[in-house]
Amino acid sequence: MRARCFDERWPLRTAFVISRGARTEAQVVVVEVSAGGVTGVGECTPYARYGESVTSVLDQLQPVLKDVANGLTRAQLQRHMPAGAARNALDCALVDWEAKRSGRQPPAPDALPTVQTLVVASPRAMADAARVAAEAGVAVLKLKLDDRHVQERVSAVRAAAPEARLVIDANEAWRAETLVQRCRDLSELGVAMLEQPLPAGEDEFLETFEHPLTICADESCHTRDDLPKLVKRYDMINIKLDKTGGITEAQALADAASGLGLQVMLGCMLCTSRAIRAAWPLGRRASFLDLDGPTWLARDVEPPLRFEAGRVYWA
Repeated sequence: MRARCFDERWPLRTAFVISRGARTEAQVVVVEVSAGGVTGVGECTPYARYGESVTSVLDQLQPVLKDVANGLTRAQLQRHMPAGAARNALDCALVDWEAKRSGRQPPAPDALPTVQTLVVASPRAMADAARVAAEAGVAVLKLKLDDRHVQERVSAVRAAAPEARLVIDANEAWRAETLVQRCRDLSELGVAMLEQPLPAGEDEFLETFEHPLTICADESCHTRDDLPKLVKRYDMINIKLDKTGGITEAQALADAASGLGLQVMLGCMLCTSRAIRAAWPLGRRASFLDLDGPTWLARDVEPPLRFEAGRVYWA
């Protein structure tokens, strides 16, 4: 088996703004594995929040690709590399190669629902974006928020899209002392779920009050090893392949979370359609799906997935 890795840069159609900063391009690393006339492809998005960069991921992959060429299996890979973006790209490339070699058909269903993300902006700008999305048929809106103007932003979006389900993602930006009242306020506005309000490692406060709305772990949850400390703090976990280190651990994490009574959200980074295809097998198991990463790109891989009216269609 031959294996190689390389990086790509994909400009965004508009800035992607969250509580910890703005991005204008998606930087991804791609792994290709080839044997028997079949090529499998995997993609990851290195994330600085987890100490990753394009350079660090490429450096991490290079020696392991030699092991793959010498027969390293996907099962061995789980022990050979730590969870993270690098292992994700390689794991998904091997899974893709296995699927293509066996001639397996694309997984059912042929379409999945997805949220549409609204980035941090003024209340009016977020309301305008919500109105456009709702008029286009989007049923679930995900609001990226920092720690300012929370009530004003959510109220503006709710007024602009009264029928939409709302999900809030604070990306670790809130504080414990304001959380209880803020959760009550959001619940009264009909917010369905709150994602990672407190910093990972500082979220034990979530054990101290009854949640009036579903609270989901993102930055706090990477693999099955994280679950024991999360089960009393969260109601849901956000599974992203770049955190789990690939679809292999992601599926095992979903099984373990369900066994503990935790709901599952399926998420993504800023990415191309390749990354969404890799996560597709988990789509049926998720209560919320956040798969709109490719919609932020100025252009996508060929063939791209099709996004329409709050759904993503396999292509």
